[in-house]
Amino acid sequence: MARLPRYVIPGQPQHIIQRGNNRQAIFGATIDYQFFRDTLAEAAQKHGLLIHAYVWMTNHIHLLATPQLENTIGKVFQSVGRKYVQYFNSTYQRSGTLWEGRYRATVVDSEQYLLTLMRYIELNPVRAGMVAHAKEYPWSSYAFNALGEIGSDSKWLTPHDEYLRLGRSMSERQSAYRQLFRAAIPNAELKEIRECVHKGWALGGARFRAQIEELAQRRAASMGVGRPRKDNNRV
Repeated sequence: MARLPRYVIPGQPQHIIQRGNNRQAIFGATIDYQFFRDTLAEAAQKHGLLIHAYVWMTNHIHLLATPQLENTIGKVFQSVGRKYVQYFNSTYQRSGTLWEGRYRATVVDSEQYLLTLMRYIELNPVRAGMVAHAKEYPWSSYAFNALGEIGSDSKWLTPHDEYLRLGRSMSERQSAYRQLFRAAIPNAELKEIRECVHKGWALGGARFRAQIEELAQRRAASMGVGRPRKDNNRV
């Protein structure tokens, strides 16, 4: 079954995935990650994409980001794709496509899912067995969100309001955020997150999905999905 057309609601976070073609590697060396980061940061600033969390895996990337305009995400990925593919092909003396088609994305209910999705993204290297703890992986937003490390990420990452509500100061927020990682994300939630982004469903409770359907004028969930839930990991 073909995926439904994507919808973009300005001001509402989106979970975005871009994969390498046939699951091939899209990063081969440290400089590749850095070039991709800098290219993305430039495009995001130019087109109005506020990035809250990310992870660069060997053959795919995850973003949690809020577009400011309807065409924001498309313009960002068009710009990044063009520049990075040209760079990658030139560096590794190859030709042809690098990406597995267009990016996948789904709108996210920030009140119920944003903090869970941040953990989901930053825990990708742990689930993949690449590191024992998220803090050990250098190409994610964990160091910024959980540890407050000041580096290049601090120049282009934007904390979401839900993250800011974790505490009155930076240290309080970072401490509260680290506490969230003490609890595993339930398998049912992992499955729901993956299914929504791959099928284009809205990630949220029944009320949120109904609102998205009204705005987008199309279904935002399968017929069997849509019950409201509570995020017991909220602080």
